[in-house]
Amino acid sequence: MTNTKLKQAHGSAELNAVTTNPIKTTKYNDVNLKEWKNYPEIKTDTLWLFPTRLKTGGHSNEYHGNYIPQIAQQLLQRYTKKGDVVLDLFFGSGTSGIEALNEGRRCIGVELKQDLVDSVSQKFTPKELVTEMNLICGDSASDEIIDKIQARLEVMGEEKAQLLILHPPYDDIIKFSDKKEDLSNCATTEEFYDLFEKVALNGYKLLEKGRFAALIIGDSYKNSEVQSLGFECMDRMKKLGFKHKSTIIKDIQGNERAKGRKAPLWRYRALMGGFSIFQHEYIFIFQKV
Repeated sequence: MTNTKLKQAHGSAELNAVTTNPIKTTKYNDVNLKEWKNYPEIKTDTLWLFPTRLKTGGHSNEYHGNYIPQIAQQLLQRYTKKGDVVLDLFFGSGTSGIEALNEGRRCIGVELKQDLVDSVSQKFTPKELVTEMNLICGDSASDEIIDKIQARLEVMGEEKAQLLILHPPYDDIIKFSDKKEDLSNCATTEEFYDLFEKVALNGYKLLEKGRFAALIIGDSYKNSEVQSLGFECMDRMKKLGFKHKSTIIKDIQGNERAKGRKAPLWRYRALMGGFSIFQHEYIFIFQKV
């Protein structure tokens, strides 16, 4: 057989191999479903246990109230592709952005406090802040933020974001600033819900159809009863048009270990007051249909 015929035969064999065993992925992640057993690190259950907070890969624990990086890892691997844009409307200390870059994604983060934006900017290189990471100081509940985010999306070559992450304050448990726009400063829990809904609506408008959103939130205890922040915020998002896909329970031992939640005094208070000590928070997954 001539070299030409050998090359033609080899090329035909390669084409047949590709045709008979193509990579099969969804429109929203890079998981090869032909090899679905080879992704043991991706969680598909509704109970997430993380005994410690990840402190490598650019992450630190200097900011009180941020969510743990392992959540971002799971969300990015499950609901995004390489190069996708993640939109975080409660950016805080930058967990979403740091992990987005670690995973080969891009990010737009909106944070209310300018000093925090300036501080978090130091975690990224000047090049990353131009090409992959966009930080905006602004009010995520405002009408004006839509135009600012769309301008950043246009620079990044996108019309919409491919993943929405919402990690709001848990009502007034932690006061993050003195700003009236801050959800942690709402006069009532009902006002908190209304303001959160405005943020979620903006996120809905900026999210690509068919893509996913994640709400990370816990409940609070006020006036001798539980305030079901998670389920009320979940309902608000469903009313906006989000389709509810999953309710995940995550233990907070990695979050709370340094805050004294396991101290005997809390057990005494629980026994005296008839309540239970929170050991979990929620991750609600939604899809824009």
